[in-house]
Amino acid sequence: MQTNVFLLSLAAGIISAVVFASATTGAMLLRVILFLLTPLSLYLAGLGLGAVASAIAAITATAAVLLIAGPLTAEVYAISTAVPAVICTRMALLSRGTETGREWYPLGRIVVIAALFAGLFAALALIVMGGNIDALTKMLRGAVETFVKSELSRIPGAPAIGAQEIDEITRSTLSTLPWALGLLAMTTTILNLWLAGRITLASGRLVRPWPDLAQFKMPAGATFVLLIAIGLTFTGGITGLFAASFAAPFTLAFALVGLGLIHVLTRGSPWRTFILTALYTGAVLVPHIGLLLALAGLAETVFGYRTPGKPPAPPNSPT
Repeated sequence: MQTNVFLLSLAAGIISAVVFASATTGAMLLRVILFLLTPLSLYLAGLGLGAVASAIAAITATAAVLLIAGPLTAEVYAISTAVPAVICTRMALLSRGTETGREWYPLGRIVVIAALFAGLFAALALIVMGGNIDALTKMLRGAVETFVKSELSRIPGAPAIGAQEIDEITRSTLSTLPWALGLLAMTTTILNLWLAGRITLASGRLVRPWPDLAQFKMPAGATFVLLIAIGLTFTGGITGLFAASFAAPFTLAFALVGLGLIHVLTRGSPWRTFILTALYTGAVLVPHIGLLLALAGLAETVFGYRTPGKPPAPPNSPT
């Protein structure tokens, strides 16, 4: 490996570790943005410099986190950030020659890999937080009580919250926690992979042709994974929470398929900009729209409503 590539890989790892450490301080909005962008330099190294560079950057970043925050945090960082970056960028650059040209590794399978890592991270986080219902409930109840006493009491006109209300908030938080963790991890991976791809494409270093993202599809087997995971969430207990950890990222994956379906169906429509703007805004503000998109993605995976031969939208259109 050339010296400059090696040095760039080291720098990418150090940048990721520094951003990760910076995400623990400062204003909440800034912390969220920094957390979401923590893996970006790793993805840039992978897509722009190759799989070996990505591995060097990931090892460097994990070692730096180990020195900064300790073994447990480094383990979480490796599973949630470093390893997915290496594998996803490696898969994105895989290709094989065919009689009709070069075939690249399907985007749907990369999304499945991202979903599996997101589910693994969410499940690991639940284990770190307690590993069983009693421990998780105790931890969450303590957090809610602390918030009520130290933060809510400072807000003028805030309602009084007693022990019964705290118990209800705790139960609600416990049921939604694995979904939130899985969706956060999945969003982080997909966002950084897309953003790194756009940056690498603009720099001229992306070897893979930019795909028509609206046409990406999930493997048929992913449908069964989602349905089984959702079914297991009804079993309750820690098994149900672990199942929700994997159901969440796979739900988001199929919602992206549903979003792609809307993109394809609205191509050429004069209402396209309005429809997509309303859809994106609604998906952020109203969770039920995301569920409807996931159902649309499931239906598309099973029945196939998109027309593969339809030309993509112009470059200046949302895709």
